[in-house]
Amino acid sequence: MSTSPRKPYRPETKLVHSVGPVTADEQDTRAIYLTQGFVYDNAASAERRFKNEEPGYQYTRFGNPTITTFLERITELEGAQTARATSTGPAAVTAALMGQLRAGDHCIATRTLYGACRYIVENYLPRFGVATTLVDGTDLNQWKRAVRPNTRTLFLESPTNPTLSVIDIAAVAEIAHAAGATLVVDNVYATPLYQRPLQLGADCVVYSASNHIDGQGRCLGGVVLGSEKFIQPQIHTFIRQTGPSLSPFNAWALAKGLETLEARVRKQTETAAAVADALSSHPRVKRVIYPGRTDHPQAKIAKQQMSGGSTLVAFEIKGGKNAAFRLQDSLKLIRISDNLNDAKSLIIHPASTTHQDITPTQRAVLGIGDGLLRFSAGLEHQDDVIDDLTAALAAM
Repeated sequence: MSTSPRKPYRPETKLVHSVGPVTADEQDTRAIYLTQGFVYDNAASAERRFKNEEPGYQYTRFGNPTITTFLERITELEGAQTARATSTGPAAVTAALMGQLRAGDHCIATRTLYGACRYIVENYLPRFGVATTLVDGTDLNQWKRAVRPNTRTLFLESPTNPTLSVIDIAAVAEIAHAAGATLVVDNVYATPLYQRPLQLGADCVVYSASNHIDGQGRCLGGVVLGSEKFIQPQIHTFIRQTGPSLSPFNAWALAKGLETLEARVRKQTETAAAVADALSSHPRVKRVIYPGRTDHPQAKIAKQQMSGGSTLVAFEIKGGKNAAFRLQDSLKLIRISDNLNDAKSLIIHPASTTHQDITPTQRAVLGIGDGLLRFSAGLEHQDDVIDDLTAALAAM
């Protein structure tokens, strides 16, 4: 018996309903299959299963009914042909890149990346003979000049972490494909609700499912999505053999998280937009960066490729690091955390936490000043959040 909607319902309706069959008990939510292995009717069946000549599961590191439920839901939402789950977001990025790349290949990526992702590109890939080049992702000429005969893949996140720059995905995809390369896009900040990289020409989309998809600070996870041609021969084998697998329990929690994704993201986006507007006119704030505002540096591109703003706001206050620390310490409601997209509003100082490993000069190039803060909107009443921020600014 299936409870999947059969009509072409809208995304938020589809997300609420289960995908695929339930058990004979007809429970209202999918069961968790907490098992390591599976048994076979006979030896010949086991052989066929391992040759992929017979449907079914072999080992939870390779696949599991609960993980399949999560992947079916996120695949349909993203509009991808297939997907694979990982234990964390950085594991998804590593799989998406390492599954393609070999010694002697070249990878181009944006300079502005989440700290772990930048480490993967700048430090990890070169260990295995993969050359890498970092560029200003908003400058298309830099992408073009960086292309080499051995360029195999391009990697970007948009909007970027933590400065919320917006990169022209369709234009970068054209550059990649003209060079015979692929494009991998980290779509965490936009979510599959606001941006569809595959429709814009990307070959692969990655997510830290720990963020919006879980969205309640409970568990870790990641996902890699794309075409069968991209995933099966490259990413599937890498994940299967190296083992960055998602646990069944986390897959169950993430699948449940998808049911409320639209409602949470819509509410958080409304709060983030209101916070951006409130901070933009505050005398202690030097600048506000929010993709939903007309004063965003890439407002035109954001409007073209995103159907909504973001649940995050970057803003820089006067007084540098000391002022940024005083602001955080004066907050009563908003919590200091390097997590994002929790049910609770969070704030962090990137220069001293998520991006402390890069030099001050590199941070300056990226626009990560000592006074820059990253705010992640939660589900509280937006007026309470704004009151907390303005009171903290006044107390400085």
